[in-house]
Amino acid sequence: MGPFLKLGVSACLLGERVRYDGQHKLDPFITHTLGRYAEFVPVCPEVECGLPVPREAMRLVGEPEHPRLVTQKTGRDLTDQMCKWIEQRLAELAREDLHGFIFKSKSPSSGMERVKLYNKEGAVVGMTSGVFAAAFMRRFPLLPVEDEGRLHDPALRENFLERVFTLKRYRDTLRVRPKLVALMKFHEEHKFLIQSHHVEAARAMGRLLAEADRRDTASLQQEYEAALLKALKAQATPRKHANVLQHMMGFLRPHLTADDKRELDGLIAEMREGVLPLMVPLTLIRHYARKYSINYLLSQVYLNPHPLEVALRNHA
Repeated sequence: MGPFLKLGVSACLLGERVRYDGQHKLDPFITHTLGRYAEFVPVCPEVECGLPVPREAMRLVGEPEHPRLVTQKTGRDLTDQMCKWIEQRLAELAREDLHGFIFKSKSPSSGMERVKLYNKEGAVVGMTSGVFAAAFMRRFPLLPVEDEGRLHDPALRENFLERVFTLKRYRDTLRVRPKLVALMKFHEEHKFLIQSHHVEAARAMGRLLAEADRRDTASLQQEYEAALLKALKAQATPRKHANVLQHMMGFLRPHLTADDKRELDGLIAEMREGVLPLMVPLTLIRHYARKYSINYLLSQVYLNPHPLEVALRNHA
């Protein structure tokens, strides 16, 4: 896998002073930690659609399905200006081959969810998505997206990182190997990772590949990618992780002593109950796989789905 993800990011999160008050919202995790592995494509809808810095603050007004972007004091409606820019910008972003997008939370343009919606009298009447974020998610419904606020949650951060790094591996694999051979190898190496999110989806994807000789490769690849991203969007849980670890342990049992088995079984059980983090039994399985040269396990991306620096798997 090449060194860099390609992520769209709200420009203010990268330290650009583009907010309505001339300030930024620099996010250290994004810039300093994730930035070691990512190339960022900054996007600021307000500035890019022609608004100045500083500028009058805006809010969303009207219906959740069709909110209007209106300035707070003067009531100027900027929706049409913003939407005209959005159409052009989404076409440009489609050519960027992004692996994901990180939005600015609560922004009337870039908020992914839970952006306040007002009525004409100025009262909050509901929650919705920012106008740019909503259009982006409609245009790229399967692409991994998050906002910087949600990334502070360890489980949500882990899920987002697994999705973007897996999508990059998937695209990189298909670029350097014959398509069908690459698809088969990719699925074999990601089998346990997919199972940790959605067991039934993993089985369905296996059945899909079993039909490969009767399918057009391009359509098969497209259907597989969609299934992959949908599967990984499902949240991994301690119970799902425990099931995967027990399955992996099955490959190790012929090599382990009775005491080794009891210890590993106990660690997996404690992880399932939330007493221990996932990293504890995972590290021991990785150790045994190396010690006994279990190549099938060592090939599994589940053991190392992303760089440890970006998410230590200490929560699950």
